Amino acid sequence: PGDPIYVDNVDFSGKSTLEMMDLIVAYADEIGINIVLDHHRMSLGVGTENGLWYSDEYSSEDWVSGWQQLALRYAGYDNVIGADLQNEPYAGTWGGGGDEDWAAAAETAGNAILQTNPNWLMIVEGVQTYDGSNYWWGGNLMGVADRPIELDLDNKVVYSPHDYPSSVSSQPWFNDPSYPDNLPGIWDQYWGYIYQQDIAPIWIGEFGTEYESDSDKQWLGHLSAYLGGDFDDDGTRDIPESDQGMSWAYFGWGPNSGDTGGILQDDWISVWQDKLDAIEPAYT
Repeated sequence: PGDPIYVDNVDFSGKSTLEMMDLIVAYADEIGINIVLDHHRMSLGVGTENGLWYSDEYSSEDWVSGWQQLALRYAGYDNVIGADLQNEPYAGTWGGGGDEDWAAAAETAGNAILQTNPNWLMIVEGVQTYDGSNYWWGGNLMGVADRPIELDLDNKVVYSPHDYPSSVSSQPWFNDPSYPDNLPGIWDQYWGYIYQQDIAPIWIGEFGTEYESDSDKQWLGHLSAYLGGDFDDDGTRDIPESDQGMSWAYFGWGPNSGDTGGILQDDWISVWQDKLDAIEPAYT
């Protein structure tokens, strides 16, 4: 109560947060919008937590159980298509065993969810560090080459990196003299190879920018071409015309991200046409 979104949506009055989500899922189903649910945080609030999927107050068993409850709750909705198992598990390892092994945890949760609802896709983000190489939180999927996610049901895994420009955080590749031409090689190394080698589908779960600096504009132009199958951004797609490029979700739609803004301007009605134009090559 008091939040404009709560006030403006009178149907939310008197509802719990879960009941509000029921309304959103049902309405999205009516108008043909698909939904991927995302475990973004363990506690109320915004910002980062511990980079894992559990804490002292919230166990890994709680995490799995919560996912199973949602899988059962929305099993009757064909428009709820998947579970983004954990947002940016940057403190996890990819393999190696132990409590912080994100790949093993993703398999445990994925199999538990699929036992409850076999129709969902399991969206698996990356870690930050693998074999000494650091990348964006959630973006490092190098480990898939050596240790892919294997579930009890086939064709249910979608890998989902996050990728951002220099305005979000400075990274070594942005200062390389070859920038922005070095970007495709960076993406090949950390996640693009999964699509190019036909290991599994790729869905870029987050990418976005305020689109103000030249560096950001170069980054988004190259990334949009890359997602659309023009890997070297020379104006020609490097995949068969019958093939689709990689799937993606732009972050975000609304303007309330301090890092990236949104597709919508501050009035929540007008769109930033320059951003829409820049991501057009990613539509395939």
